[in-house]
Amino acid sequence: MADPKGFLKEGREEATRRPVDERVNDWDEVYPDGIGRALLPIITPQAGRCMDCGIPFCHKGCPLGNLIPEWNDLVWRDDWEGAIERLHATNNFPEFTGRLCPAPCEPACVLGINQDPVTIKNVEVSIIDRAWEDGNVVPQPPEWLSGKTIAVVGSGPAGLAAAQQLTRAGHTVAVYERDDSPGGLMRYGIPEFKMEKRHLDRRLDQMMREGTIFRSGVTVGEGKLTGDALRDRYDAVVLATGATVPRDLPITGRDLGGIHQAMDFLPQANRVALGEEVEDQVTATGKHVVIIGGGDTGADCLGTSTRQGAASITQLEIMPEPPLDRPEGQPWPTYPMLFRVSSAHEEAGDRVYSVSTKKFLGDEDGNVRALKLVEVEFVDGKLVEHEGTEREIPAELVLFAMGFTGPEQPGVVEQLGVELDERGNIARDDAYRTNLDGVFVAGDAGRGQSLIVWAIAEGRAAAASVDRYLTGQTNLPAPIRASERQLTA
Repeated sequence: MADPKGFLKEGREEATRRPVDERVNDWDEVYPDGIGRALLPIITPQAGRCMDCGIPFCHKGCPLGNLIPEWNDLVWRDDWEGAIERLHATNNFPEFTGRLCPAPCEPACVLGINQDPVTIKNVEVSIIDRAWEDGNVVPQPPEWLSGKTIAVVGSGPAGLAAAQQLTRAGHTVAVYERDDSPGGLMRYGIPEFKMEKRHLDRRLDQMMREGTIFRSGVTVGEGKLTGDALRDRYDAVVLATGATVPRDLPITGRDLGGIHQAMDFLPQANRVALGEEVEDQVTATGKHVVIIGGGDTGADCLGTSTRQGAASITQLEIMPEPPLDRPEGQPWPTYPMLFRVSSAHEEAGDRVYSVSTKKFLGDEDGNVRALKLVEVEFVDGKLVEHEGTEREIPAELVLFAMGFTGPEQPGVVEQLGVELDERGNIARDDAYRTNLDGVFVAGDAGRGQSLIVWAIAEGRAAAASVDRYLTGQTNLPAPIRASERQLTA
C-alpha cells in the first residue's frame, strides 16, 4: 500500500477553484491552469490516503474497473510513468472522466464508511495531465493490419473508445460524425469551463496518428450512405450514436417563443466560446432564465447563462431536495443521492425543489414571460400536487434539461432495421451484438442515457466483441457485459 498511516494523518483535500468573480468572466476551466496542475501540490498525500484494501470496492464502483489502489500507490511513490501505464490499462480517456465523471468509485471507497473517501477522481486527472506534460502519452499504432474494416457511427466517448481499441488491434476504422468536428457532446454539449476542448483535440490527434480515420460532417443514413451501403462497405459496424432525443414538456404555452431544449442552447454557446460565429444565437443575456431539470445538463445551462449575463437564473427540480448525508436506504457502497454543489451552483442561481411546471405564460408578442408552477410530492409512487401552492415566476428564457429518451430512430437506425428494446434503445446481447450480423451497439444508444464512464467502458467492451467477431479471438479487454447494470450509478 501507499502510506500505511496516510488515512489517519491526512484529511480529504480537493483542488481550489478560481474565485467566482474571476471565472464567470471567461470560459476557461474553473481551476487555475487546469485542474491537474492545481492539484499537484496536494495530490501525493491524497493518494497516500488509499488503504489498498484487501477487497477494493472502488473497483466495483467504477464501470471501467480502474486499478485505483495500484495507481494511488504509484503516485505516492512518485512513479508517475508507472501510474499512467496502470491508468491507461483500463481507461482510454482519463482526462475526460477525471473532469466529467461523477466518480461513483468514491462513495464505494472503504475509507468512506466512516471518513471522507479518497479523492480518486482528483488523483486520476493529475496522473493524465502530468503524463501529457511529461510526454508519456504517445500514439500506439498497430504493428500489423488485419485487412478488416470497421465503421463507427458517432464520435462520443463510446465511439471513440471502440475506435481506438479496434485501431490498435490492427483493423482499419472510420469514425463517422455528423457535426463538423468529432467529439460528440463532449465538444458541443460540455461547456469549456468544465473541460477545455484542447484536451479532446490532443486525444483525437493521437488517434489519427495511430491510424483512426475521422469523417466529420457526414450523416449516416442520408444520401448514398444508407444503412445497407454502410454494411456493404465495411466488415463490421458499431452504432455509437448516443441517446439524443430530448425529453419534452407538452403543456399549455409550449409553443411560445423563448422555450428551448438545452441542446439547442449549449452547442451554440460552446461554438461562440470557441471563437465561431452563430447566427440567431439563443442567449441568456439580460433575461430571467428558468432551467427545468436539476442534473448536470441543467448545471451546464446555469454556468453558461451566468457567463452570458442573465438577469436571474432559477433551476427547477421535480424531486425533493437531497440530503447532505447518505440516506439509510442507500447504504455503502451504493452511489447515494446527495445534495451536491457544482462549480456552476457556486456562481449564481437559485435551486427550487419539489415543484412541477403547470403552464407557460406569454406576452403580447408571443414570447414566454413567466411560468406557473406548483409544489408537489411523491405519495406511494404517484405525483401529488399541493393545493394552494401555485405561483408564477418570471421567465424570458426557458431551457429544458430533463434528459433524453433514447437514440434517434429516423435515418440509419430505421434503415438498418435493428431491433429496439422496450425502452426504445437499440437491443443487443451480452456481446453488444444487435439482431443484424456484424452490427454492434455501444454506449447510450443501447444503454440509454448514462455516464461518460459507462460509455467508455461499453466502447471498450464492444470493441473486444467486434475483434472476436472478425478474427475468431481477441486480446482486447472486455470490462463489462451489455446486460450488466450497476446499482451505484
